[in-house]
Amino acid sequence: MNTNLEQLFPGYFPIHDPVLIFSLVLFIILLAPVVLQRIKIPSIIGLILAGVAVGPNGFNILMRDEGIVLFGTVGLLYIMFLAGLEIDMNDFKKNRNKSMAFGAITFVVPMLLGTVMSYYLLGFGLMSSILLASMFASHTLLAYPIASRLGITKNKAVNITVGGTIITDTAALLVLAVITGASSGELNSQFWIRLGISLAIFSFIVLWVFPRITRWFFKNYETDGVAHYIFVLAMVFLAAFLAEIAGVEPIIGAFLAGLALNPLIPHTSPLMNRIEFVGNALFIPFFLIGVGMLVDLRVLFEGPEALIVAGAMIVAAIVSKWLAAFATEKAFGFTKTEGQLIFGLSSAQAAATLAAVLIGYRIELLNENVLNGTILMILVTCIISSFVTEKAAVKQAMFENEQAPDLSLLPQRILVPIASSDADTIEQLIDLAVLLKKPGTAAPIYPLIVVKDNYQSKEKLIESNKHLEKAELHAAATETAVDVLTRVDLNVTNGILRAIKDQMITEVVLSWNAKITATDKIFGSVLDNVLKKTGEMIFVAKLVQPVSTIASIKVVVPPRAEYEPGFPCWIDSIHTLVKQTSGPLTFYGRENTHRRIEKALREAKASAEVVYEVFDDWRNLNTLKLDLVKNDLLVIISARLGSISYHSYLPDVPKQLSKHFRVHNFLVIYPEQHGLRVAPDPKVTAIPAY
Repeated sequence: MNTNLEQLFPGYFPIHDPVLIFSLVLFIILLAPVVLQRIKIPSIIGLILAGVAVGPNGFNILMRDEGIVLFGTVGLLYIMFLAGLEIDMNDFKKNRNKSMAFGAITFVVPMLLGTVMSYYLLGFGLMSSILLASMFASHTLLAYPIASRLGITKNKAVNITVGGTIITDTAALLVLAVITGASSGELNSQFWIRLGISLAIFSFIVLWVFPRITRWFFKNYETDGVAHYIFVLAMVFLAAFLAEIAGVEPIIGAFLAGLALNPLIPHTSPLMNRIEFVGNALFIPFFLIGVGMLVDLRVLFEGPEALIVAGAMIVAAIVSKWLAAFATEKAFGFTKTEGQLIFGLSSAQAAATLAAVLIGYRIELLNENVLNGTILMILVTCIISSFVTEKAAVKQAMFENEQAPDLSLLPQRILVPIASSDADTIEQLIDLAVLLKKPGTAAPIYPLIVVKDNYQSKEKLIESNKHLEKAELHAAATETAVDVLTRVDLNVTNGILRAIKDQMITEVVLSWNAKITATDKIFGSVLDNVLKKTGEMIFVAKLVQPVSTIASIKVVVPPRAEYEPGFPCWIDSIHTLVKQTSGPLTFYGRENTHRRIEKALREAKASAEVVYEVFDDWRNLNTLKLDLVKNDLLVIISARLGSISYHSYLPDVPKQLSKHFRVHNFLVIYPEQHGLRVAPDPKVTAIPAY
C-alpha cells in the first residue's frame, strides 16, 4: 500500500513538511470523529483508525516521528490526569467500603481469568500473562456522560462504580509498575524494599506537598487564568517525572496528580474548562492517532494466531467485567437494571489499557498480535459499554422519575448585581455563581448593572458596560451561559427588584460591603431594601481567596431554621457547593436542627463527609475561629426580620464577621421566604453603594 503511494508520488510520501503534517493532523482530528460517528463508532476509535490509515502501516502518509511521539506522550499523561481529576471524591468517600469491594472484585476477577487465559490458551509467559490480565482489570468511564445526561449520577450503583475505578485502575497501574520494574531483573527483596520506599516518598510529595503548593499559587496569582493552566500542566509533568524516579511509569504520577489537585479544581471552573478543552482538542487526539500508527491490521489476515489472540482478549475482557458486575449486584442487593449499569460503565477499555499495551510492547513483553488485538478490544468494549449503559440508564431514570415527588419549582436563575466598587471582585462573584448553579440548569447567569437615571447616566452606562464585558468574558471561560443586564432606574434597589421580577430570578449573589460601622444597617440600605421587598434567596459573599482553594465548608445554622420555607433550597445550595469543592462539610447548630439537616441530605443522596457540632453562642461567633483555617468557607444562615428563625442577635452578625473574620472567605445566606415577592416600590429614593 505504501509502495504504491511512493511510486505514484515519488518524494512526497511520507510527508516531512512540519506545517503540512500539523495541518493534516488537525483535519484528521476534526473530520474523523464526525464521519465515523454517523455509523455509531465512538470518536476514540475513529481517531485510532485514522492513525492506522495515515500511518506507516497504512497509506504511509505520515511517519510516527519524534513530534508525534512527543504530543502522544503528553496526550497519554493528559488522559490519566483527567481520569484522576474528574473523579467525585465525595461520592467515593461516602461509599468507600462498597467502592473498595467492587474495585477489588472488578480487579481480581479479570486478573485471574486473564492470567489463566493468557498462560494456558495463548501460551504467553507468566510475566506477559499477568501484564495482559492487568489490561482487562482496568476500565475507563467512557459511558459516564450518558449517566450524567440522564440524571442518575446520584444512584448508588453509579457511585460505587465510579469509586471502584480508583481502586482497580490504581491496582492495575501498580501491577504494570511491578512488571516493568521486574522485566530487567528478578523480583527480590531489595526490589520490593526500594519500590516501597520510593513509592512512599513519591506519594507523599504528590498527595501532600503538591496540593499545598497549588493552593498557595492560586491565592497569589488568582486573576491569571493562563498562569493557572500552565502551573497545573507543569505539576502534572513534574509528578510524571517523579514517578519515573520512583521506579514506576509516568502515567501513575499523572493519575495521582489528578487525585491530588481534584479538590482545588471545581468541575465547573474556568480552569477545568481550559484543561478539558486543550486536552480534548489537541493532546489526546494526537495520542490516539499515534496509537493507530503502531497498528498493522494486515497481521490479522496473515494467519489464525492474530485472530485467536484478538478474540480471546475480547471475550476475556467482556466476560470478566460481566462476572464482576453480576457478583456486585448480588452482594449489595442491586436491581437487575443497576447491575447492567455497573457492567456498562465498567466494561469500556481505553486509557489505562492503551498505556499498558504500549509499555508492554515497548519492553517486548507483548507482541504485535496483542497490540492489534487491543485496538479491536477497545472498539468492541466501547461500543458494548455505550449501548448497555444507554439502555440501563434510560430504565433507571424512568424508575427514579416515577418514585420522585413532583416538585413544580421554578428553574434556577441566578442574578449577580455588580457595582463599580466590585471591579476587583467581579470574577470571584461569577465563580461563586457558577459553583452555585446546579448541573443541567439551562438558564444563564444574569450579571446586572444598575445606573442612576440622571444627567450622568450615559457616562455611567459606558463605564458599567466594561464591568459587564469582564463578567461575561470570565463566565464564558466556564462555558456557562450569561445574559448581561443593564437597568437605568431611580435607584439601585429598584433596578435589582425589577430585574428579579422580569427574569423570574430565584437566587441573588451580592458582594459584601466591608464598610460596616456601629451605625450602619445590616449591609447598607440596598440589601436591607432587597430583603424587605423580595422573598428570593440572597447570598452575600466576601471572598478574599479564590473559590477554587476552598478546603472545607463550615455552616452555622440558627435555631428553628429547619422550619423556614426556604430550608430545602439552601440545603440544596450547600450540597451543590460541596460537590463542586469536594471538601468536608461541618454544621454548627442545635441537635434537632442537625437531625432535619441530616434527613434532608440523606434524601438528596448527598455524598459529602458531614460533621455535626453543637453550637448556640451567636453573640460570640469569634469562638468559631478556633475551628477555621484560611482555606475554609464560613457560611452563616441568617433570616429576615419577622421570619420563623429570626432572633435578636442576627443583626449583630455582620459586625462580628467584619471584625473577627477579615482574612476568611464567608457567605451569608438569607433563605427564600414565600409571600414576600412584591413589585418594586418607585417611591424608594435612597441610592447607596453595594
